[in-house]
Amino acid sequence: MTFEELPLIAPILKALKDKNYTEPTAIQAKAIPLVLDRNDVLGSAQTGTGKTAAFAIPIIQRIHEMEGGNGGKPQLLSLIVTPTRELAIQIDENIRLYSKYTNLKHTVIFGGVKQGSQVDKLKRGVHVLVATPGRLLDLISQGHISLNQIKIFVLDEADRMLDMGFVNDVKKLLTYLPKQRQSLFFSATMPTSILKLANEILTNPKKIEVNPVSSTAETIQQYLYYTNRESKKKLLLHILKDDKMDQVLIFGRTKHGADRIARDLHKYKIKSAAIHGDKAQNQRQKALKDFKAGKIRVLVATDIAARGIDIDKLKYVINYDVPGEAETYVHRIGRSGRAGEAGVAISISEPEENTNVKAIEKLTKQTIKVIKDHPFPQTEKPMTEAEKKEWNKEKQRRKQEFFANRKKSGGGRRR
Repeated sequence: MTFEELPLIAPILKALKDKNYTEPTAIQAKAIPLVLDRNDVLGSAQTGTGKTAAFAIPIIQRIHEMEGGNGGKPQLLSLIVTPTRELAIQIDENIRLYSKYTNLKHTVIFGGVKQGSQVDKLKRGVHVLVATPGRLLDLISQGHISLNQIKIFVLDEADRMLDMGFVNDVKKLLTYLPKQRQSLFFSATMPTSILKLANEILTNPKKIEVNPVSSTAETIQQYLYYTNRESKKKLLLHILKDDKMDQVLIFGRTKHGADRIARDLHKYKIKSAAIHGDKAQNQRQKALKDFKAGKIRVLVATDIAARGIDIDKLKYVINYDVPGEAETYVHRIGRSGRAGEAGVAISISEPEENTNVKAIEKLTKQTIKVIKDHPFPQTEKPMTEAEKKEWNKEKQRRKQEFFANRKKSGGGRRR
């Protein structure tokens, strides 16, 4: 199937052609006609499947048809809510690309920056608003936003929304929305808590499931290095000696760890930057922009900060820390191998993480290829007392960071 076989208007097809998009992904092919037919949609789709276009393209077309050539101040007709600033910015950028040949007006709002410029754009009028929950509720309470005319509501990354403690914000937001509306709900996983929330939002939804959480893209080659904790840094440097790895996304477990990895790489003249929740918004955006532009070779990220990193040609992902949740591994490596491109995912496992590897292989029903020929193999020797002490300190840092993040995100005001 091609995009031209879908019931899309000429201005959108022209914009897609500019991006050299010819064939829709599975979720795009399924979702676009359903959204255009005004159905509520419950979509389960993994990272890298083209989910944003699946709802953004039909929303642009529906609003274009609603508004026609009407002049005057645009009305707010569609609201897209997503958990992180990076993801909100990414969605807004995609809307800009797909709507370039229409008269659609759109903007994005998020916390962590002054609200003045965001309020100015809202006053001029927009058709589509992309928002994080905290800033959205703040501006509603201040009277800068009214949702009375919303026709299409999208809740994106719903599972992460619940992970970050936004469920109460979402429920409060629902009280501001018109009862009669079209609602689109997308989540990578569908546990009971997500389905319960979906039932509060959707009416007789059409269900779409593409690439369930246990699946990894066939285009991604997966490799595993076993080493000891004290050798991880040396092994990472050994891996990065490969000059072909010119753009690498590295995942650290904690904000502290991400900063440490970036500092260590700088010492060895490897241009890198870290992004996480404690970085200012302008720092995060500059790091991401520099990474996309090739000004830095390595971007080190935590899982939450990585939501919204959407780079079509990104090939290399390294798990410096093997995640404790197997689903997180699938999310991480899905940053590479996007839209049919080739990807390489490398994981570095220390002895305490070997059980995490087994859980990943059980979930994905795949055996990760082990690279044994390297200078820092894992040994069975027990940790020294000093190593145990450092390991316990690291676990305590991780625990404190987890509860700090949960407390911070519970009110949603900093997102």
